[in-house]
Amino acid sequence: MFQTDLLKGRTILITGGGTGLGRSMALRFADLGANLFLVARREEPLKETADAIRVKGARAAYASADIRDFAAVENAIAAAEKEFGGVDTLVNNAAGNFIARTEKLSPNAFNAVVGIVLQGTFHCTLALARKWIAAKQPGNVLNIVTTYAAANCGSGFVVPSACAKAGVLAMTRSLAVEWARYRIRLNAIAPGPFPTEGAWSRLMPARELEERAKNHHPMKRFGRHDELANLAAYLLSSQAEYVNGECVVIDGGLWLCGAGEFNDFADLPDAMWATIEQSRTR
Repeated sequence: MFQTDLLKGRTILITGGGTGLGRSMALRFADLGANLFLVARREEPLKETADAIRVKGARAAYASADIRDFAAVENAIAAAEKEFGGVDTLVNNAAGNFIARTEKLSPNAFNAVVGIVLQGTFHCTLALARKWIAAKQPGNVLNIVTTYAAANCGSGFVVPSACAKAGVLAMTRSLAVEWARYRIRLNAIAPGPFPTEGAWSRLMPARELEERAKNHHPMKRFGRHDELANLAAYLLSSQAEYVNGECVVIDGGLWLCGAGEFNDFADLPDAMWATIEQSRTR
């Protein structure tokens, strides 16, 4: 279905690119001919993913950076430009999320998620778009949001993420109009449940919760990473040049079962909440 040179000649910067869905997208883009520049805070997974990309015969490099810091973002982009000569595509994938009763959240916990998801996404988008506009070259931005942002319904027990991801989606659609005249496209993907090593354990910290979620799903399964990576590749490719300001939901129809992916956690007993909260501190 995908030509092996679909993304040949492209240089893609992916935040949160060392682990989870970011890693899976990076490896898929490498299969399709792209150069990859990975950005995240932890160096070890960045190095491992970059090495895995090089094994495929593609070029890869990385920089450790906290995207909440605009200067750190600019430094990372400068490193990408030094390595590849420029960046033409951005995937804003870095995120933070966890299950919590909102009345028990600290302001710092809220700020941490909003800082990474909303401010970090804006920092990366602004820093690259300024360069594209000044150089009069086209650009491409793909933002990873959530189904509860795409459906404009929010979700209980993930309030910081709901606020931040809704902001990212509003930014996506706003800039898709504002920057279309510069040939900069912005789109979003809203994934449902896709198991990953890190974020998944914070959202589904108990086997009981995982089985509960799967049984509630109309397809009785969770998403596969290759399914999301292939969707991302299409949206970034020249095949999708007339797709702009769109948010594509990929969740097997889960959001159609009811608003708010985690709203049914309202009936969890206190003992289960204690287990969830203890898992966050480990």
